Amino acid sequence: ALKALILYNDDVNTFDFVTDSLIEVCEHNLLQAEQCTYLVHYTGKCVVKNGTYKKLKPLCEALLERGLTATIEN
Repeated sequence: ALKALILYNDDVNTFDFVTDSLIEVCEHNLLQAEQCTYLVHYTGKCVVKNGTYKKLKPLCEALLERGLTATIEN
């Protein structure tokens, strides 16, 4: 079953840092990363990647290591 990697808003990290993190960790292109960053900022969260738990787990951990708030959900 496919899961969703969800990034949540915080009051700590900058737009640029979040955008760069999505490009580096989730392999987003710039436009995709910027759109996700805006969604996270204005709606509180955004699905940044879909896939199996096994595929998403290292991505989630990489985002958490950067100080971002992310979870894997159904």
